[in-house]
Amino acid sequence: MNNSSKNNYSGKNNKQYKKNSNFYSKSTSSSNKNNRFSNNSLKNKIENKFNEGDKNNGNFSPIKRRKPINKSNVEVPNKASDNYQNFSNKRNFDDWIWGKHSVFEALNSERAINRIWCTSEIFSSEKFYILLKNFKSKGVLIEEVSWNRLSQLTFGASHQGVALQLACSKTISLEKLIDFSKRNSANPIILALDGITDPHNVGAIIRSAEAFNCKGIIIPQRRSAGLTGTVAKVAAGALEHLQVSRVVNLNRALEELKKNGFLVIGLSGDGQLSISKFNENSPLVVVVGAEDKGISLLTQKKCDFLLRIPLKGKTSSLNASVAAAISLFHLTCK
Repeated sequence: MNNSSKNNYSGKNNKQYKKNSNFYSKSTSSSNKNNRFSNNSLKNKIENKFNEGDKNNGNFSPIKRRKPINKSNVEVPNKASDNYQNFSNKRNFDDWIWGKHSVFEALNSERAINRIWCTSEIFSSEKFYILLKNFKSKGVLIEEVSWNRLSQLTFGASHQGVALQLACSKTISLEKLIDFSKRNSANPIILALDGITDPHNVGAIIRSAEAFNCKGIIIPQRRSAGLTGTVAKVAAGALEHLQVSRVVNLNRALEELKKNGFLVIGLSGDGQLSISKFNENSPLVVVVGAEDKGISLLTQKKCDFLLRIPLKGKTSSLNASVAAAISLFHLTCK
């Protein structure tokens, strides 16, 4: 072996050998000295080279031998077809529709839509642009994403630049919800959700709201779980008997409710007034915030009252759905 070959295994070049244990399997040199490495397996190649290193360099420090990698043992996870075949194990796509023709028909039907994902190219189509603009005004969340992101969401399906998720229930406009609630009760109660993204919490709140005869629920377009299959399942049928309005901006919706005679109540652990001492007789909007953040500061400013649920134990807060149920019990039993 020549000196340059020895240097490949001594001193600072040991690190180079660690990084590429199959270096010699790629060599195409036809010299007789290099032909000694053309053994039947990668294991023999590495062992022979270690032996030569020990023989030619007395202070050669042994390197931990890596287990040879066989091509038959290597999995290639980046195949779109494999991802698409296994997508059902990662996400339930029963309420998803993708592809231009399928999505266009769904948008033109009477089916309720929860969310739409599309690439920027879709907006260049006039028929899609008009439909998407109309659905956005109704509170449907429309998210513009890249082609690759949409492929990730659909696990490699042929989406053609657009996909949507169906809702389990139709929504109505805020104006219709106000009219409906006032027609059916002298002092109706409406729940408004602020930043509750857990579908289990949203489903449980809907169940409690229907049980205590609330007239409707307001869900913001963003920062909130939509009316997905999980929400419908947790609601246990209550979603079929409760009006839901999905609004673009929650704070503007609260202002509109105030103009129509509603008092806005926010549930907060920092509220100055206990909910058991609240005795106002008026149409009410009860705002429930997320467990970790509560009601946003801007939404708190829109509230006429901030009420707290008095706790006697060491637990400092309640689950959002539990807090909603307790507050509705107090407000409907006075």
